[in-house]
Amino acid sequence: MRILFAEDKFTSSRAILSALKKAGFAADLARSGQNAIELLRNYDYGLAVITTTLADMDGYTILNTLRTLKVTTPVIILSNIDTPDAKIRAFALGADDYLAEPFETAELIARAQAILRRSNGYAHPIAQVGTLTLHLNNHTVTVENRPIHLTGKEFAILELLVLRKGIAQTKETFLNHLYGGRDEPDIKIIDVFICKLRKKLQTVGAEDLISTVWGRGYILHDPQAQPVPSPLLALSQIQPMPQPALLQLQAVGD
Repeated sequence: MRILFAEDKFTSSRAILSALKKAGFAADLARSGQNAIELLRNYDYGLAVITTTLADMDGYTILNTLRTLKVTTPVIILSNIDTPDAKIRAFALGADDYLAEPFETAELIARAQAILRRSNGYAHPIAQVGTLTLHLNNHTVTVENRPIHLTGKEFAILELLVLRKGIAQTKETFLNHLYGGRDEPDIKIIDVFICKLRKKLQTVGAEDLISTVWGRGYILHDPQAQPVPSPLLALSQIQPMPQPALLQLQAVGD
């Protein structure tokens, strides 16, 4: 998932961005509150991490503006104030979590992973689709306990498909998920990534998971989901009721 980190201090932003990327996240940096608001309004981020000490506006103002604009992206507030009042204020404005300095980057990563799982409907860090298992925390994939070695982009595509299984995803959605609207390549690159991903799944016997939705994009099916029978098929399987036997009338002679 793509994360936006709003921080204007070079040293701390570099350390946290490095930790996020090492954990497998695609992360963008906003160096002002206004920049953070514009990015979150226009692009699809899975999570925003916002500090309260940006020069142009504090984190509370950013958060309040986002929620007023109906931006529902989950937000973690980072603050140098560790008091109940500060935390209550953040949660009242719509924060999803609050982390006071000093903190370990490992804790921030764990909290980010937990929020992303919950926001996508997963309480557990492992997502299962048929024989395919996606480990959301360590970004690994197995099929019947056999590992599949994916690139970062391939994992991000499979992650999006798994988290939104049964729903067709457009190529534009994939581009935004991978690049966040910045320096996006030609949209045909998505077809290349899908082709490579399908080949890797095929080698371990999971070749029928991803289908093309012509004119729209791609969709991942859950092979364990029971298909809904077609009404026409159901009608065709109804046996006709037997016709009542005709009464044979015999003429009675005089």
